[in-house]
Amino acid sequence: MSATQVPLIPVARSTRLRLAFGLILLVIAGAALAFAGAGQMGPKTTATGVQIRTIKAGEGAIIGPQDGVIIDYVGTLPDGTKFDEAQDAPLLVQQVVPGFAEALQNMQPNGRYKVRIPGELAYGATPPPGSPIPPNSPLDFEITVKRVVQNAAAQLGAQGAQPLPPGAEVPPPPGPGPERGQ
Repeated sequence: MSATQVPLIPVARSTRLRLAFGLILLVIAGAALAFAGAGQMGPKTTATGVQIRTIKAGEGAIIGPQDGVIIDYVGTLPDGTKFDEAQDAPLLVQQVVPGFAEALQNMQPNGRYKVRIPGELAYGATPPPGSPIPPNSPLDFEITVKRVVQNAAAQLGAQGAQPLPPGAEVPPPPGPGPERGQ
């Protein structure tokens, strides 16, 4: 043996077993953390079956049933067919289909969300005439909440349906969007 060679000391079998056991525990812990983290990315499902996934968290108070909102949205069918799209759409929460209203009431200003509304909470058996929405179809929406006007419905009612002051107007939009009864 030369002076530069170092003798190898054999590793005991118990040390190898501890190392293997430690690696297995590390893999299990990593898988558990990944699973827990992936669960947070999945949608929140309400008691009625509306699924809401937060893409970008908003800030401030949760939207209420009397509030008005200004949103951007894209509505698609489960197969990806786009049936509606709007930018800066003013809506009253109480004037949209029940599933859309429920979804809005789980959102905050400046947030971005993906929503799936079950067919019975969307248009049910009577979709808007001329729309590509089949009866009882679930609807998917990507929604960006741009602005919330608190108690807009009460303000509109108190003014005898007169427009609110500039910057606060929230009438229902035209077209086959998520409005009720369209």
